[in-house]
Amino acid sequence: MYKNGGYTGDDRMCDLVSDRFAVLQVMSRFGIALGFGDKTIAEVCEEHRVDTATFLAVVNMLLGGSYHSAHSVPELSVRALTDYLHNSHGYFLEFRLPAIRRKLIEAIDYAHNDVSFAIMRFFDEYVAEVQRHMDYEEQTVFPYVEGLLEGRVSDSYSIDDFRRRHDQVDAKLRELKNIIIKYYPSGSTNELNGVLFDIFTCERELASHNAVEDDLFIPAVERLAADSLRGERQEPLSAREREIIVCVVKGMTNKQIADALCISTHTVITHRRNIAAKLQIHSAAGLTIYAIVNKLVELSEIKDSISAEA
Repeated sequence: MYKNGGYTGDDRMCDLVSDRFAVLQVMSRFGIALGFGDKTIAEVCEEHRVDTATFLAVVNMLLGGSYHSAHSVPELSVRALTDYLHNSHGYFLEFRLPAIRRKLIEAIDYAHNDVSFAIMRFFDEYVAEVQRHMDYEEQTVFPYVEGLLEGRVSDSYSIDDFRRRHDQVDAKLRELKNIIIKYYPSGSTNELNGVLFDIFTCERELASHNAVEDDLFIPAVERLAADSLRGERQEPLSAREREIIVCVVKGMTNKQIADALCISTHTVITHRRNIAAKLQIHSAAGLTIYAIVNKLVELSEIKDSISAEA
């Protein structure tokens, strides 16, 4: 039975597995092996270098816990979630779906039955759809996230692009299941019932996979992107850049700044471009306010400058 309030890092990992054996798949996707004795969940996660809060968020959500919306997501490890989802892709594409296909071939009269042939074709088209879905994540979404983890903010892509095109890959499998139940012309067999059971289970697993992406991964990446953007905008100015700001707010031209600082006009222009990128301020008036607030100049200096120009 699910533990009220969810599992915590102080609970023993062996109790978690004994209570809910479905967590074994979660463990494998986080790279956590068996043989942990009586260690707590936190101790096992630390031993395998897995973020405990992220592991618990996934476990508690999939087992009926409290993390069901972006508002309740704690600070999670985007790296751990990305690794989890990458390993999930391997599970579905390299193990789960191929195993179902083999069992499906054994359970239906594939070679001599037109309905069976159509069912296999339907299944293969579905697998190709899942492959495209997961390839997109591997080739587009995960590299974008890797860039964020390295401090690079993309101008051409955001996690909101993923959210808008995030399709539910379990829907077509549900349709296949219903087709077999309602229309396959066969008596009840252990083989067919067995493969149907696997399809039901895989459908639930894919729904859980989507839930992790929607309720944990996307909000965590959004938070990382926002933090990265703030960090990029708050990149400190160099001493030379501060000098140039002072010159700009005093009304000096690029040529005058270059002569005063013994640098080229091209270098002044480059510095001003970098200043605008760091501060997201593109006008002299905006730089004047920034300079006053950050005590780069005194208001009297600017007044004197304006009076001299007048």
